[in-house]
Amino acid sequence: MYWDTELHPDYHAFLCAATAAGVKMITFFVREFSGDMIEDAWERLKEASLSREEQRRIEAQLRDSGNYTGFTCQIELSFDLGPRVYIFDLRTDWFEDLSDLLDRIEDARHIPHEEPEPPGPYFSKN
Repeated sequence: MYWDTELHPDYHAFLCAATAAGVKMITFFVREFSGDMIEDAWERLKEASLSREEQRRIEAQLRDSGNYTGFTCQIELSFDLGPRVYIFDLRTDWFEDLSDLLDRIEDARHIPHEEPEPPGPYFSKN
């Protein structure tokens, strides 16, 4: 279950909830932004079918995102309680924007789809 970081962005309340529930261990994850994401986006952009204007806008955003290399872009705290995992996932606004941008690129890519092989000699298309 994800903690609502829009309404409650302070991690202290999440930790207090974990403490009140008797949790003994909390997992901590931090992501440092690297240029690899941008390099991958440039490669995927080459395969995308976008208008010239949209492509230029995306290229400008990718160049601007390079300024954040080395910055922390995501912090995640989590704990298990019973059958559920509780997650506090906080991302910077610029990383959210970049993630949306990467999704737009992925949606516009042209990847040829191959027809799957029939499962065996007894397959019928009827």
